[in-house]
Amino acid sequence: MSQAILDVERSAQPPATTNSITRTRVLRLVLMLGGTAAILAAALTFWLHGGRYLSVDNAYVRATKLSVSTDVSGIVAEIAVKDGQRVARGDVLFRLDSAPFENALAVTKANLAQAILGVEAMKRDYHRMLHDIDAKQAQVEADQANFERFSAMVKSGGVTRAEYDDTRYRLAANRAAVKSLAEQAQVQLARLGGNAGIAAAETPVVREKQALLNEAQRQFNHTTIRAPFAGIATQVDTLQPGMFLAASVAAFGLISTERVWVEANPKETDLAYVKPGAPVEVTIDAYPGRSWHASVATISPNSGAEFAILPAQNASGNWVKVVQRIPLRIEVLRTEADPELRSGMSAVVTIDTGHIRQLSELWQ
Repeated sequence: MSQAILDVERSAQPPATTNSITRTRVLRLVLMLGGTAAILAAALTFWLHGGRYLSVDNAYVRATKLSVSTDVSGIVAEIAVKDGQRVARGDVLFRLDSAPFENALAVTKANLAQAILGVEAMKRDYHRMLHDIDAKQAQVEADQANFERFSAMVKSGGVTRAEYDDTRYRLAANRAAVKSLAEQAQVQLARLGGNAGIAAAETPVVREKQALLNEAQRQFNHTTIRAPFAGIATQVDTLQPGMFLAASVAAFGLISTERVWVEANPKETDLAYVKPGAPVEVTIDAYPGRSWHASVATISPNSGAEFAILPAQNASGNWVKVVQRIPLRIEVLRTEADPELRSGMSAVVTIDTGHIRQLSELWQ
């Protein structure tokens, strides 16, 4: 009875209502399939473009740091900077008492002058020896003439045998004297390096004294310590006037304001498409809302673990593989209007690798 009533009611519905139900079902199916396709397309597009940018939050600002010291020991006489003071390259940082170094410099100057005078004296003495040789050689020639004359006269009894022997002995003595003077002249010439006209500055003794003078001058110059680069002085209060500062002992620190970069430490698995020169956007946690343009300067040839005091030894069979991090050096382009970048600040870098994923990578 009830089934017959339902059939009558269905047959009584107008055709328009049936078509409306059919369109609703079709629309629902289209929306379900289309929405799923749109989501898949959006996900695929995101995946294809998602491999281009590499974001690293394990990054920090770095700057050149120097522990200021000098290679000479002395008493601190003056400190020319204060803690936190900015200095330019060449500015005086502090000075040591220069009196001992001035005295040493004066001694070496006097020694050098004495060495030059000694060389000039040797040159003059050599020429004097040559004149003595010439004079003695003339005497030898005179003795030779007398000896020859006496040799002819002694046979005829013109001279006595004693006179003849005296002439012969005098000739031999003067010949020996000439030979001795020649040897002395050769010794003096050897001291002059075999060159009687040599300049004093080219002789070994003068070169030695000049080297000692240069060293004394260098040590005197190093009593005034200057900034090797522009930066900010720090921990200056650890140095006080009157302190004895030993050579190579750090006086205080100097942080560069020019040589500043960002060091990022991405995972090794993220570096496949990172190349030097790739553009980078840098944001600093201390300055929200600001960003800096930068570029990848260098990629470290080894991981950060390789610099550890005790590097990991994975020779055993129970080791656990850990993804390593490779340091990157990122050069930041800065302007005078930019806020100060201080060493140690936290940063986030986004590297544009330029890589676009391919569909074939889905099956790799």
